[in-house]
Formats: sequence, C-alpha cells, structure tokens
Amino acid sequence: MTMTSPPISSSPTTRCSSEEEEKRRTTRPKPTMGARGRRASELCVPRIDRHPCRLLHLPLHLPPPSFACMHEVPLLGSLVVLALLSLFPCCSCLSQGAEEEEEDDDCEVRLMGLAGEAAGSPGSGGGFSANGKFSYGYANSPGKRSSMEDFYDTRIDGVDGETVGLFGVFDGHGGARAAEFVKQNLFTNLIKHPKLFSDTKSAIAETYTSTDSELLKAETSHNRDAGSTASTAILVGDRLLVANVGDSRAVICRGGDAIAVSRDHKPDQSDERQRIEDAGGFVMWAGTWRVGGVLAVSRAFGDKLLKQYVVADPEIKEEVVDSSLEFLILASDGLWDVVTNEEAVAMVKPILDSEQAAKKLLQEASQRGSADNITCLVVRFLEQENHLPERPTNDQAS
Repeated sequence: MTMTSPPISSSPTTRCSSEEEEKRRTTRPKPTMGARGRRASELCVPRIDRHPCRLLHLPLHLPPPSFACMHEVPLLGSLVVLALLSLFPCCSCLSQGAEEEEEDDDCEVRLMGLAGEAAGSPGSGGGFSANGKFSYGYANSPGKRSSMEDFYDTRIDGVDGETVGLFGVFDGHGGARAAEFVKQNLFTNLIKHPKLFSDTKSAIAETYTSTDSELLKAETSHNRDAGSTASTAILVGDRLLVANVGDSRAVICRGGDAIAVSRDHKPDQSDERQRIEDAGGFVMWAGTWRVGGVLAVSRAFGDKLLKQYVVADPEIKEEVVDSSLEFLILASDGLWDVVTNEEAVAMVKPILDSEQAAKKLLQEASQRGSADNITCLVVRFLEQENHLPERPTNDQAS
C-alpha cells in the first residue's frame, strides 16, 4: 500500500503564517507623503496651495496653545515651520501638483529674475524738476538675494498747470507681482483723482485702498498670494505729503535733524495688534512677531488670504516745504535694517548730488551686511541758493 504525505497547504503552521502575513499586509500603514504632488492629510499639516506662504486652513480666529507643549502639538509645530519657510518665497518643495505646477514655478522664477529695475546688479539714476525746486536720485540692488522684489517709481507730472512730484518705494513679499502692480498703478490712479489738489490727503488714502482692491481682483487669476509695502512722497506746491503701509520708511532732514515721517507697521505694535485681534486674527512669534504666524508686517497691499487683518490703509503725514527742509529719504528695510535714521541723514547731508547720495546709502547698507533687497531714493529741495549744486560760471568755464 502506497502512503502519500498530506498536501503542504494543510499544515497548520503554514496556514497560520499565511494568515499573519495577510493581516500584516492589510494593516500596514500607508507611507506618509509630504513633497510635491503628495498628500499630507495624515500628517495633520494645513494644505499648502502652490506657495508655502499660503496657509489655507490657518484658524486665525483661534489663539495658539502654549509653546511649552509644542512637541505635543503636531499642528502648531508644523505651522511654525511653515511660517519660517514663508521667508523663502521661491521654495517650491512643499507645493502641490506635478508637471502643471512645475511650469508655473519655472515661470515665476523667470519673472522674479527680471523683476525690479536693478535685478542682478545695482542700478541708479536721477533728475531735476522742470521748475528747479528739487532734484531726485535713486539706487537699488538685490543685495544678497537671488531675486529682486523691490520696485521704485519717480514721476514729475504737470497736472492742471501745477508741477506734481511723485516718489515711491515698494518692497514686495511672496514674489514680485504685487510690488510691480503697485508701481504701475498707484501714481497713475492718484493723478486722475478729482481731489488731488482740493483734498490731497483724502485723494491719497482713497487711491491706496482702490489700488489695493484692483490688485486683489487681479490676483484672482493667480493661485498664489503676494503683497507689497509702499512708502510714497507727493510734492504739490509747497506741501510734502508722505504716506506709507508696511515697513519701508521715510525720513526727512529738517534744520539738520533726522525726523521720521512714517511709522513701520509691525504686528507687535500695541495699536496694530489690537486692530488685528479685533478683526478676529492673532499675532504670534515665529522668528519675529507675525500676523497669524506668517506675515511680519501688519499693513500691506495684496496678501488676500490675510486681507481681513493686513490692511492697505495708509498713515499720512504732511510737511511744509520751506528753507529748513533739506532733503527726504525713502528706502526699503534693506537699508533701515542696518542703518539708523540719524546715520542715513549724516551720510546724505554732505552730498549735493541726489543720485550719488542714494548710491552712498546703498553702498553702506551692503557693506554692513544687509541681507535683503536694497532700494534708496533721495529728494533734495533746492529752494535756497546754497542747496543748488555748484555750476561753473562763464569765467570758470573759459
């Protein structure tokens, strides 16, 4: 009689191993994914929509828990990391989407490489008003940054027979688009305002907010978020009106003294913080004080995801142009981060050529290690004979 062994599949040990293997296979956790085109929902991280600055699910109405337990709160820790990443707007490693997103990022990098009037190397220029009452000069450079997000504008227009000087510095964040838009539209809108001469302050304030609305509408075609500061000076007759949102700054020299005629809008200022909290937002520390842990300025053009808290309402100050007013400096924070108001005025004072004065400020900021784009604009008032640059007489020329 022939004996046959039972089939292997009937072995209890083998059957048990197969069941365990099946259980392990079906219960194996899915790999977490956190790079481009991958899901991050298992990580409890807010969705990043094509740009690390855009925290689409950031609960601005809720105060964050204590930092003492950050290691026990994955969401908060992630928010802080993402807030720090927002300092690098060109970073695309956390963006979602594949080939389509890469094309958009490549286009953005190309545009940013061309943005600003001095991308890649320092640039400068200047001129005089037709009525001989002031000169102006500017200089800017990307500094240590690989991209240029600073813009400036200098215009001297004749409006209803009156000479109007318009000067502005616009420091972009999250890309160059917002700053470029403000440069192209703000002054164009202002000189068309019906109250430019009759109520100049109202005209400036209304133009700031209307230009911001135009920017926000234009941004709907881009699935990204960008913003810009603005520090502007308007010369109408013997009046100088300075307006600003953000942390670009305006400083005048009057009677030899440095006087700030604008205020940096920072979220840790008590009145700004109160305004943000009253609107339902919050301010938290993430390397510096930030609105919602993301933005380091409390007022700006653009920034549509934070628009409820980050307004474009300018603070406006008026100065009389008289013999005591020597010059005005407008500059982005690339200068003011490393140079004080008094130091800037002392540097400009002995230099009668406005362009050379602006170049001096830029050079000093670079030598002091400024890590940001740098834009400087100097307007020198020429009402007094001793303020005019020396010109050779006929005898000297011969």
